[in-house]
Amino acid sequence: MQLEEKLAPAPHGLRAAARPVITGSSHSFPSTRSSQEELWQDFFHEHYDGFPLARRIFENSGISSRATAVDPRSEREVSGWSTGQRMERYIEEAVPLGMRTVTAALDSAGLDPQDVGLLAVASCTGYTTPGLDLRLADQLGMSSRVQRLFIGHMGCYAAVPSLGAVSDFVASRGRPAVLLCLELTSLHVQPPTRDMEQIVAHALFADAAAAVVLEPDAGSGFEVIDVVAVTDHSTADLMSWQITDLGFKMGLSPKVPDMLANHVGDVIRDQLLAPHGLTPEEVTGWAVHPGGKRILEVVGERLALPDDALDASYGVLDECGNCSSPTVLMVLERLPKNDGPVVAMAFGPGLTLYAALLRRSS
Repeated sequence: MQLEEKLAPAPHGLRAAARPVITGSSHSFPSTRSSQEELWQDFFHEHYDGFPLARRIFENSGISSRATAVDPRSEREVSGWSTGQRMERYIEEAVPLGMRTVTAALDSAGLDPQDVGLLAVASCTGYTTPGLDLRLADQLGMSSRVQRLFIGHMGCYAAVPSLGAVSDFVASRGRPAVLLCLELTSLHVQPPTRDMEQIVAHALFADAAAAVVLEPDAGSGFEVIDVVAVTDHSTADLMSWQITDLGFKMGLSPKVPDMLANHVGDVIRDQLLAPHGLTPEEVTGWAVHPGGKRILEVVGERLALPDDALDASYGVLDECGNCSSPTVLMVLERLPKNDGPVVAMAFGPGLTLYAALLRRSS
C-alpha cells in the first residue's frame, strides 16, 4: 500500500471541527493573605528603608489585599534566596495548588481526570523536570495516554494564547482538555533597590492558580470563537522577566500603558471584532487583564467602554492583585452571566497584546 493510501481520509470524510466550549472553571490561592498595608508596614517599609516614593506606589496600586505562597513578613530572607532554592519551593507549593484548582474545575464541569485528552499548564515563575504538567497528571490520576503541553515564560498574557492552543485541540480531536495557569510571583522578591520598575512589581504582583475545562460541542458555556495577537517589537525592552542568580527579576516600564494605547483600539475593533461583524458596543462582557489601574483606564478610554464595563477587572485587581497569567481567567469567572459576545484580553512582554472572542450561551 502506498503512503498516500494509508493517510487517505476515511470513506465518510474527515471529522468536522467541534465547537470548543468552556464548561468548567476554578481558581485557588496560597494560604497566606495579607493586606497591602500590612505588606508595606511589616516588610517593604524596612526593605525600602522608608523610601517615600515606594510608599506612594504601594498606596496607589488599586490593591487592598494579596495572596502569597511566600510571606516575606515571616520569611524575611527571601530576597537573598538562590534561584535553586526558589525552584525547590516552587514545586513544593505549585503541585498542591495546581491539584486543588484542576480538581475543582473538573468537578464544576462534571468530568473525571480520566476523561481529559490534553492537560496544558502555563507558568513563568518556576521550572522543573519532570514538569508541573507531568506531576499533576500523575497525581490527579489522568490516563497515561493524556497529552501534555507546558507553556513557559510568556508572562501575564499566557492564558489567551494557551486558550487558543487548547481550543484547537478540542476542535480537531473532539476530546476534553484542561488549561491551568499557575504563578508564584512571591518567590521572586528581589534585594532592596530604588529602581522604580522593581518597586512597582513588588507593589502589584501576587500568587494564584486558575483552570478552565473545555469540551467539544457542549450546550452551555463560553464558546471560543477566535484569538488574535499583535507584538510591537520596537518596545521589547519595556517589559522583561530575567533569570538571575537571585530568582527572576521583573522589568516593567511606566511607558507600558502609553504603548498599549497605540494598539488596543485597532486590535479589538479591526482584528478581533470586525471580521465577525461585531463592534465594541455589542460586546456583553469584558475580561481585561488588570496589569494595573492605568492599563485598565487606557483600555476603557480607547474602546469608549461604559463606566461599569471593567468592574470585574478592577475587582480582581483590588482583592487579588496582578497574579500574572491566571488573572484574566479569574476576571472571566466574575463576568455577569449574560448571553452574547465576550472579549478576553491580556498584555505582556514583547510588547504583546492577545485577545480572544468568546460567545456565552446558557
